Amino acid sequence: MPSSPSTPAPAITLRDVAFEWPDGATALAGLTGTLGTGRTGLVGNNGAGKSTLLRVIAGRLTPTSGRITTTSDVGYLPQTLTLTSGTTVAELLGIADTLAALRAIEQGDVDERHFDTVGDDWDVETRAADALRDIGLTVADLDRRVGQLSGGEAMLVAITGLRLASAPITLLDEPTNNLDRPSRAALAALVDRWPGTLVVVSHDLELLERMDQTAELHANRLTVFGGPYSAWREHLEAEQAAAEQAVRTAEQAVRVEKRERAAAETAIARRDRAGRADRDNGGMPKILLGGRKRRAQVTAGKTRTGFEARIASAQAAADEAAARVRETEHIRLDLTDPDVPRSRRLAELVGTDRTVVIQGPERVALIGPNGVGKTTLLERLVHGDGAASALVSGVPGGGTTATGTPIRPTPAPGMPVHATAATGTLLTDRVGYLPQRLDGLDDDGSALDAVRAAAPSVPTGELRNRLARLLLRGDAVDRPVSALSGGERFRVALARLLLADPPPQLLVLDEPTNNLDLTSVDQLVEALRAYRGAVLVVSHDHPFLRRLDLDTVIELDAAGRLRETELGTERAPRW
Repeated sequence: MPSSPSTPAPAITLRDVAFEWPDGATALAGLTGTLGTGRTGLVGNNGAGKSTLLRVIAGRLTPTSGRITTTSDVGYLPQTLTLTSGTTVAELLGIADTLAALRAIEQGDVDERHFDTVGDDWDVETRAADALRDIGLTVADLDRRVGQLSGGEAMLVAITGLRLASAPITLLDEPTNNLDRPSRAALAALVDRWPGTLVVVSHDLELLERMDQTAELHANRLTVFGGPYSAWREHLEAEQAAAEQAVRTAEQAVRVEKRERAAAETAIARRDRAGRADRDNGGMPKILLGGRKRRAQVTAGKTRTGFEARIASAQAAADEAAARVRETEHIRLDLTDPDVPRSRRLAELVGTDRTVVIQGPERVALIGPNGVGKTTLLERLVHGDGAASALVSGVPGGGTTATGTPIRPTPAPGMPVHATAATGTLLTDRVGYLPQRLDGLDDDGSALDAVRAAAPSVPTGELRNRLARLLLRGDAVDRPVSALSGGERFRVALARLLLADPPPQLLVLDEPTNNLDLTSVDQLVEALRAYRGAVLVVSHDHPFLRRLDLDTVIELDAAGRLRETELGTERAPRW
């Protein structure tokens, strides 16, 4: 999509904005810049402060200093909405209070506050029904809770709520997390016609290509480029290539100046030796020798001073050029060899039509539309079929009320309820599981506490080293998990998995690229490709799956059937 021919008017203005966490850790410092009207993709490495910046703009966090100005009201989609499993669909849509007031009025309660709450929004339930129909839900789902939805369904409901609210400025933090391919296409179409100002934090390249501008948050600087992600990326690569060439040129200039200084020092030394020889021979009066010596010393001093100044100037130019070259940190993932024989059977996925056996170092992808029960199948595989079956059949929390209204089951934390008939059986006890919803972490505890709980016998120093290799170091290690970005939370969960001893023979990963920046996704791909155990991964990110050199792709449908299939043919991005 071409960039706008003129600079968009500012919708959000930041003036020297800073934010510190209660423990003193700095998240944003001296941030100044503007985000214009239209669609802007906000990019940057994990930990750069993108999510924090959105929360500050949305008013969820108060800046430590500085000022933020917006031209109008702001709507906000948080990155961690799927962690709030008790939230209802109506609350996600932002209409819970209005619906409650409408229902009270319908039951004869004429309290004036109900009419004030409803205002002019008497058709809210009809509009909600129309919007829910677009994402495959009905008005009967308004009282369902997020924990009873798939991650993709929850995300679609939240985005639909923002669409209903129609705020002039909308902020979306990783909106494609957990969305299947059709849902991503629907979101893309929605973004194309989104009214007002839209700022999107995402690692989804296809979505970023639909943006009018690309803003980058890097080293506490906000820069805006007039074009989509690919155009910005080409610009950045050209800029970095020029900076690297400037460094090489400047360093060559330093070397030349140092060689010339060395040659000058050699010439000075020769003159000194010649002067000493004349003095020793006695062929010149002492007064002439003294004057000659003084002139030589003055000349040598000027020569040295001149060369030192030129070397200092050349070195300053080299340092300035080097400062423009980015040093991108990479997470380092070393997965210990679990020594799995190729014939070793590790797990079975049991569908209504067939059984899929995972054995040896196989890489298997499980795909399917939102809501068919992929996460539930993984939960049944890892935690056993009994708990999941009890939830689906309504125990605990099943049955009906006295009036015959069905009571929906209460899910275990992070487990949506789906009546999929597919199940699974583990044939090894050495399993590493990375769930889609990272709500198994204690929000009040630190990252170090979370990893220590999984590896109590490992020395604290080793735990810190492991976290540092995942770019979690210093204050971030001791900060409460609730203050971490989605990518940082993911890396804490990943560190717990990597510390397992003995190492897992089977890795079960549910949407592992959620909240990861593109560099971290690259590193995860490299680690999984080098891993010599088995991998079972659920993901809607087909470019990511394609890079894993999969042995098998299994599709789950709503009837619990499992069938072998192939991924789509879209090309993976070159970066």
